[in-house]
Amino acid sequence: MWAHEVAEACGGRLVGPDVSIDGASIDSRELVDGSLFVPIIDTRDGHDFIEGALGRGAAAILTSRPLDAIPAWSQVERLDAIAAVVVDDTAEALVALGRSARDRLAAEPGFRAAVGITGSVGKTTTKDQLAAVLSTTFRTAASLRSFNNELGVPLTLINAPSGTEVAVVEMGARGRGHIASLCRIARPTIGVVTSVERMHTELFGTLAEAAAAKAELVETLPADGTAVLNADRDLVAAMADRTEARVLRFSATDRGRPPSGDGSPDIWASGISVDAELYPTFTMHTPWGNTDARLAVRGAHNVGNALAAAGAALVAGVTIDNVAAGLGQAQVSAWRMDLRTSPTGARVLNDAYNAGPTSMAAALRALVSLDAARSIAVLGQMAELGVDGPEVHRSIADLAHELGVRVVAVGAPAYGPRAEHVADRDAALVLLHADGALGADDAILVKGSRVAGLEQVAAALLAET
Repeated sequence: MWAHEVAEACGGRLVGPDVSIDGASIDSRELVDGSLFVPIIDTRDGHDFIEGALGRGAAAILTSRPLDAIPAWSQVERLDAIAAVVVDDTAEALVALGRSARDRLAAEPGFRAAVGITGSVGKTTTKDQLAAVLSTTFRTAASLRSFNNELGVPLTLINAPSGTEVAVVEMGARGRGHIASLCRIARPTIGVVTSVERMHTELFGTLAEAAAAKAELVETLPADGTAVLNADRDLVAAMADRTEARVLRFSATDRGRPPSGDGSPDIWASGISVDAELYPTFTMHTPWGNTDARLAVRGAHNVGNALAAAGAALVAGVTIDNVAAGLGQAQVSAWRMDLRTSPTGARVLNDAYNAGPTSMAAALRALVSLDAARSIAVLGQMAELGVDGPEVHRSIADLAHELGVRVVAVGAPAYGPRAEHVADRDAALVLLHADGALGADDAILVKGSRVAGLEQVAAALLAET
């Protein structure tokens, strides 16, 4: 975009030259030369990082401060080469730019679809797998990491390169109206709902309320769009009644024969197995044909996410063979079912990005399928579970006990008496080594909600010699 187009899109005032702008960033450390820096005011004021952004080659900035109130601005040597767009609110301006970017994508002659993905768990993994599958056939743009809120969604659209044929947008919600607001920016034509689980119940209150929030994606789809829904979750399957779009159902329940009856899945798996490195293989059955698939993502629980990605890709026009090829090479975001061997021979399963009861149970089952004499789970708290928190934590500790897994709980007393409790990450490492070095007989799962930061434990284990 040109600077004057940015100003027009967000109702701002252009100061300086009408420069060409390629992409945008809200983080001055990740800014690409020639892009737009958008300073967001939150716990810190992004305007304080304008100097750094200009030093990294920003072609333009948005600002809600007067330029004479920005010390860095007066120190710029070549003001004739840098544009500023003055707005009332930079976050609102970013949303407006996202809508404008979506309009520009739709005007591209080869543009085919915008895919929105939501759900309690599996959003990012499904997004990563779908992006890999779509990229076998189309020029694809997708959300980075877990950029799924009112900042991440517009950034995904703004940074989609010219010629993008399919845009994949992850959408998170922390209450009613959030998904609907994101849909007004991204205007998805294909919507994927992975699940509704007991995650963030402190925010939603009930599963029904969480389902209503996720269903906003389905409700906003156009009549000629497609909803891809999880038939294994009743609250998701019921969303078929909330859209005029076509409905495509998927199921990861291993079936030995084709399903039948109203509401039965259109895409389903049979013969699911997991190898010694936790990679699943299965036969995928679809209206476009059947194929054998081997995932590049670990864990049997990711078969459902793969089927969701397959459904969206098939609707967009990817062939069944390319779907299998894409699933076989998809790389997921960091700290998700990342299995490595430490220099001492211990297997370390780093799934520390986030945690809820469903993903925690799946990770524990994956842990015990590894070839190891001892299974240990270093677990942090599962955040935002509200009044259900104590019961849910104890149920996970009970499951670990049933599976024969030793639990080391880090700053999470809610796991109860079946866990060994330590105050922090350093204490967890000391306890793990109390009986000597970890070795080839040991498999260790590291998992907790983002606030626990347990990826540092996994990194320390993998650095040991």
